[in-house]
Amino acid sequence: MTMNPKPPSLTPEDQQRRRKRSLAIALALAAIVMLFYAVTIAKLGPQVLNRPL
Repeated sequence: MTMNPKPPSLTPEDQQRRRKRSLAIALALAAIVMLFYAVTIAKLGPQVLNRPL
């Protein structure tokens, strides 16, 4: 079994595609986090902010 110490170098087009894909994944993850946050706040109701400290 041979080991490749270096990955193959990417062309500028491949780097651009990888960057766009990473950005799309990051945006999708952020949208899911915001959705979970909104659903949690909606389930707790507006009175959650009026609790005694």
